[in-house]
Amino acid sequence: MKLPPFAYFAPSTLEETLALLREHGDESKLLAGGQSLVPLLALRLARPSVLVDLGHVAGLDHLAAGEGSVTIGAMVTERRAERSEVVGAQLPLLAEAMPLIGHQAIRNRGTVGGSIAHADPSAELPAVAVALEAEMVAESAQRGRRTIPAESFFQGFFTTALEPDEVLVELRLPAGESRTGVAFEEAARRHGDFAMVGAAVVLRVESDRIADARIALAGVADTPLRRPEAERALRGEEVTAEAFEDAATAAARDLSPPSDLHGTAAYRRHLARVLVRRALVRAAQRLGVSP
Repeated sequence: MKLPPFAYFAPSTLEETLALLREHGDESKLLAGGQSLVPLLALRLARPSVLVDLGHVAGLDHLAAGEGSVTIGAMVTERRAERSEVVGAQLPLLAEAMPLIGHQAIRNRGTVGGSIAHADPSAELPAVAVALEAEMVAESAQRGRRTIPAESFFQGFFTTALEPDEVLVELRLPAGESRTGVAFEEAARRHGDFAMVGAAVVLRVESDRIADARIALAGVADTPLRRPEAERALRGEEVTAEAFEDAATAAARDLSPPSDLHGTAAYRRHLARVLVRRALVRAAQRLGVSP
């Protein structure tokens, strides 16, 4: 289908971009790769009167390690992040999730910031951001920069804390700690399809006991979900199959996932339990601990 009519702008600086957003507000949409937005436009599920292309904006494609964190510019492509030595060494959970996003052709154009701002609750990157307790940096012409924690960034189906005049500039993610294992598991009908359910796990073990755990799920609600009850069930426990099974059961408890032609709510709850358990086992094995 042909796209609906819109005015197109391709600014070269962030200042120009912010001025356009301040002028057009809710009537505008940002194009940050287009792998999600363009299909929505073709299907008339999005009909902005103004499209602002971030593809030529300088300063949004940085990727660098700092003291205890990694900063990823919003326009870094998913394929670049997937192949980055910095990401592989310091953000192994992100590195593991990247190849699961669509197909390579999609990742060649799709951007990290675009996926985060799109806020698809079935997508991998929002769940990773929540599990890693990432921070999103947004900027507007009127209010300047602000930092938004992942736990409050995702507010609903395709809805974030970004204001209409704001641009997501970068993500800040804590670098991996010692004695920490990670794993990302998902179930999809075919490779490249949207995940029916995804599970991101971060596990820290000290003196043969679980010192900390973070669990986030994708595809089970209108936002990525942290599962604090399951995390509490693990802290202080020995690494055992029973502890992981109990935590996986707690992670799936009280979920109200959607039902559709790909799977019922009950099936998605079952998947959540199975995938959390698998992810916990793999995270532990990466630390040399077998439950």
